[in-house]
Amino acid sequence: MGAREPDRLPTLKSERLVLRQVEPGDIPALDAIVAEPEVAKWWPLPVGESMAFDAFSPGTHAYAIEADDEVAGTIMFAEEEHPLYRHAGIDIMLSTAFQGRGLGTEALRALVGYLLGARGHHRVTIDPALANERAIHTYEKVGFRRIGVARAYEATSDGVFHDNLLMDLLASDFAETCGDRSNED
Repeated sequence: MGAREPDRLPTLKSERLVLRQVEPGDIPALDAIVAEPEVAKWWPLPVGESMAFDAFSPGTHAYAIEADDEVAGTIMFAEEEHPLYRHAGIDIMLSTAFQGRGLGTEALRALVGYLLGARGHHRVTIDPALANERAIHTYEKVGFRRIGVARAYEATSDGVFHDNLLMDLLASDFAETCGDRSNED
């Protein structure tokens, strides 16, 4: 799939992270991350595709997560613009070298704060694999709530479908849980 010129996104900063728009030069680092066994089992890509497939897909807005001056992962969002259903959906991928330090939680808080504030959404969704308990725990720390299970929702790279947990977070939940901790440049 050819790369498109993405919409310009503001840089978001948190205490330990910089979230900046993914550039074509980030793709090799992101491809290396998605190839890590503990990441690959939760982040399936179509056979033969690279992270460019996700990062530059129409309607997707992708941030590189930078920690310690290196690309630690990516966090992406897509928006439903229909006025009756308006909301944003997000995905996050973090290298195993950066997991277990609260950086995923920090990145989520920064992006959710931006989506609920500057982009005016009232609701954000995420849909991890039902078996990905570590991710689900992280999302719940940010304020996401379980709303249901989608059966045979997503295929792994070997074509086997698995269930995913549908989760959402309302602006009022986010304000109660952690508030907006991001700063926009």
